[in-house]
Amino acid sequence: MAPLAIIAAGGTGGHMFPAQALAEALLAKGWRVRLSTDARGARYAGGFPDAVEIVEVSSATFARGGIAAKLQVPFQIMAGVMQARARMKQEQPAIVVGFGGYPAIPAMAAAWLLKLPRMIHEQNGVLGRVNQLFAKRVDKIACGTWPTELPAGVVGEHVGNPVRQVILDRAAAPYIPPGDYPMSIVVMGGSQGARILSDVVPAAIAQLPNEVRKNIRMVQQAREEDQARVAAFYDEAGISADVMPFIHDVPDRLAEAQLFIGRSGASTVADVSIIGRPAIWVPLKIAIRDEQTANARQLVEAGAATLMPEDTFTPENLATEISRILTNPTGATQMANAAVNVSVPDATSRLVSLVENLANAPEVTK
Repeated sequence: MAPLAIIAAGGTGGHMFPAQALAEALLAKGWRVRLSTDARGARYAGGFPDAVEIVEVSSATFARGGIAAKLQVPFQIMAGVMQARARMKQEQPAIVVGFGGYPAIPAMAAAWLLKLPRMIHEQNGVLGRVNQLFAKRVDKIACGTWPTELPAGVVGEHVGNPVRQVILDRAAAPYIPPGDYPMSIVVMGGSQGARILSDVVPAAIAQLPNEVRKNIRMVQQAREEDQARVAAFYDEAGISADVMPFIHDVPDRLAEAQLFIGRSGASTVADVSIIGRPAIWVPLKIAIRDEQTANARQLVEAGAATLMPEDTFTPENLATEISRILTNPTGATQMANAAVNVSVPDATSRLVSLVENLANAPEVTK
């Protein structure tokens, strides 16, 4: 019978995109694949191939609900662990791979209890809470961002962040440098959009010198509650803009862009670097571990991007930076090339190799 891989992942795109990429690759190599998640995570699993069995196990987080809900968390997690352990004991999967998020806890804990081959993939430059919990309880740590901050004594292996095939199809798309013709700026703020981008970016565009502003074509993601005011601002300022709550054709939009502005979530950083575009990254300030700054660090150090912390992210500062990039075609092209040079388009195959090597290892070391 074909070997079974259990993929454990939470309910955000940051966890699910690389998990889906691994699932697709393993299926193509003849593996059986199961996704272990909870009811919330299952709602985000629509992109997984039909051949992937989706199993919901009980899990919970202290980050939601009132006191009564928080008191139930340990019991819900324990129930999920026992549920996952019983099934794994019967089926003996070849490997269990965790991608983070609290729904991954039951499967990873069960794999540890049963001493099954197990590994985690961390998308960000700083370990998330769940991956931090298992960092010393797995056989391998695959790192999507490099370098990744790891606990003392723990060694990670850089594989990169797997991206969707639609992104790979536009890898290193030819870059049209900025000039005296229509120029596209793509603005994205994560899966939910970011209000600060809706507040700052339009005002910055309006402050650009006329010779730059007249050529700008905006593609901006905005929350539904912000969409109308952002679109109205651009319209009143005479700036061409396509404003929407969710950008469905991201690969095409990025391939056509001269500049990207947005949050530095791990998946977004991977997408932009693989296609290869100059970027202005605005890390999420309230992130406890400041992982979005870590995610952007390599691109900034390579000269592919500018980092603008929220405290300095003003219309005036942003307008200055946009103008600097869009009035220097040679520099913008160098930024685009630098992004491609630090990207990891073969991240999925690197991750598959780690999975197969661990699954075939003679014994589990931890």
